[in-house]
Amino acid sequence: MNVQIRQGTAEDLPAVHHLVGELARFERAFDSFTATIEDYRADFEEKFFHMIVAEDMGSGKIIGMALYNFVYSTWKGRMIYLEDFVVDPDYRSHGIGRRLWDVLKERGRERGCRLMKWQVLDWNTDAIRFYKAQEATIEDEWLNGKLTL
Repeated sequence: MNVQIRQGTAEDLPAVHHLVGELARFERAFDSFTATIEDYRADFEEKFFHMIVAEDMGSGKIIGMALYNFVYSTWKGRMIYLEDFVVDPDYRSHGIGRRLWDVLKERGRERGCRLMKWQVLDWNTDAIRFYKAQEATIEDEWLNGKLTL
């Protein structure tokens, strides 16, 4: 399988939007997935988020992605926040997630980030196992807060 890991472009947005929708469905939260492809286009153009994609070079299909942005930690300084990380289930167990992960870490280092953070559902044991295999710490102490604006 010939897979290229690269920085995402505006042309990748429909495929990325689809992958995020599939993730929302898997996470039993599809009704909360309200961002449209038009939202994605406008926000990507404004560089509100960035993405790395995995493309199957045989078919041209986007089969994985990491969507991220840069934030600031008052304790650590620059930080990369991983919003969504998805590999199409048909393409898992081929090292694609690991390759995306490695490029994401490199993007953070290039920007001087000292930390990467993300969320994972406590019942998503496959994802937790993957993160732990990457020597990540899964916190159980902090609770997440949110406020719809």
